[in-house]
Amino acid sequence: MAINNHLSIITLNVNGLNAPIKRHRVAEWIKRQKPSICCLQETHLRTKDTYRLKVKGWGKIFHANRHDRKAGVATLISDKIDFKTKDIKKDKEGHYLMIKGSIQGEDVTIINIYAPNIGAPRYIQQILTDIKGDIDENTIIVG
Repeated sequence: MAINNHLSIITLNVNGLNAPIKRHRVAEWIKRQKPSICCLQETHLRTKDTYRLKVKGWGKIFHANRHDRKAGVATLISDKIDFKTKDIKKDKEGHYLMIKGSIQGEDVTIINIYAPNIGAPRYIQQILTDIKGDIDENTIIVG
């Protein structure tokens, strides 16, 4: 049996997922694109509302959110890939989410960043400085 070495990743700033119709449209878009991994920014979901983001065939959904409807990132991993979670780091402001794991036995780190509108370059530089020990040749950074 051949192993599929193809990994596709999509990223999208959704500008809020609180409306049911918008969540439905994003879920349909993800299904049409058929990526291995989908990273969403600016979800605006409160911590207690993350259960609302569901996509059939995407059982692994990771979030970094605030308690209010601002910022927020989500990383969805398709059930079609053999992803094993090892570690998760996120900030309480919902600006970044780092997932360490493995796909078919290969280590991978996925970093999903949503930078605030003001001071974005400095903010991203600070995040990358803070987590530089976790970044290697198998790191994917999106946002």
